[in-house]
Amino acid sequence: MMDSNSLNLHKFSSGQIDPTLSSRTIMNRESSKNLAPKSPLSIAVIGGGAAGFFAAVTAGEANRAANISLFEKGNRFLTKVKISGGGRCNVTHACFDPAEFSTHYPRGSRELKAAFHRWQANDTIRWFEDHGMKLKTESDGRMFPITDNSQTVIDTLNAAARKGNVSLCPGVGVHDMIPGENGIALEFADGSTRNFDRVCLSSGSLKGSSLNRTLERLGHTIEPLVPSLFSLNCSDKRTSGLSGISVPNAAVRIQGSKRWQNGPLLITHRGFSGPAILRLSAWEARQANEVNYHFPLEIAWIGETNREKTLENLRQWSSGSGKRSIKNSPPVALPQRLWEKLATAAGLDLQGQWSQVSRTAINSLADELTGFPFSITGKTTNKEEFVTCGGVRRKEVDFRTMESRIVPRLHFAGETIDIDGITGGFNFQAAWTTGRIAGLAMAENE
Repeated sequence: MMDSNSLNLHKFSSGQIDPTLSSRTIMNRESSKNLAPKSPLSIAVIGGGAAGFFAAVTAGEANRAANISLFEKGNRFLTKVKISGGGRCNVTHACFDPAEFSTHYPRGSRELKAAFHRWQANDTIRWFEDHGMKLKTESDGRMFPITDNSQTVIDTLNAAARKGNVSLCPGVGVHDMIPGENGIALEFADGSTRNFDRVCLSSGSLKGSSLNRTLERLGHTIEPLVPSLFSLNCSDKRTSGLSGISVPNAAVRIQGSKRWQNGPLLITHRGFSGPAILRLSAWEARQANEVNYHFPLEIAWIGETNREKTLENLRQWSSGSGKRSIKNSPPVALPQRLWEKLATAAGLDLQGQWSQVSRTAINSLADELTGFPFSITGKTTNKEEFVTCGGVRRKEVDFRTMESRIVPRLHFAGETIDIDGITGGFNFQAAWTTGRIAGLAMAENE
């Protein structure tokens, strides 16, 4: 191994050092090069939703010297946070086992299981509490700020952005990304360009985005982009006039599917909504899209999908109820008007007695209660819960850093990737988790 003098002589002979310089000067200059501070990292985050905002804030907290810019093409940040949960913002879900939490994602469960070991619901709760915002848990596991106001979440994140010296840039759209040897240049909608050391793309759904084409040009694969979390349209005499009526635990599935989804179901003026329907729409997003949202929907109104078990219970009820009124003595716990509609559809005379009900009518009633199909004729987007399945192929992202496996220094977070969850705080948790991991990775000063 060469000593310092030998090394300098080597540099001199190769023409790398001015021969008029003294040995001491040479050594001082070499030393000063090694001690020269690196210039601050420049980080760009594209997309001012939950994932992007949290990525920017995380980077700012992890590296106070970094120059962080958060670009949002709209005029407001955190718009989905503002309207979600009826204006309350379902921040996360009270489930603290990463393996169990990951089962609530139709796409991305395996990758998120590992990611949740790095940042899960407990960490999200602690972060918000450390920043002055407490959360509460409701009976179904959903977690909201104790103020029941989504503005509290927005205010907390904005305060963290100010403290982390994050530059908020509303109304600034990014048109293109051009990777280079030392970073990534962003081209903005006005034609200007600016170079950054690291970039995080967290712009939400890529549907209709110019960056969709950019990513494909750079070698990424975009999985098909279709809606998830939507209500279903249906016109049927069995539910006509029942808008606003709900049942606490129905089971629903697309006819032919092996998978039932359980939960509250709401009858709307257009058809069906509620957690059970939203869960089905998430798990069957691509199947429903393939048939243009026209399919038979089976509804087990009491949550029991076993027809033979239900039939036996109905027979026992009928034989034991004698002269009791069919209208006023329903065998199942359903809203009265819904019970009357289903009983009529099964051929029961509401003014009659249970002792008069035929075996055929009992069989028909069992069908109605455990999954007789409704004809779905389209979907209605639930604006508060709207999510798109599809996006950047998961295999092309390193979930340990959220960095692209194809384009160095490019990171992803949130819905831009092909990950999505059911309703209940799971999509926000995926945003916090992927944003956190991306933010920490970008903040590392190489």
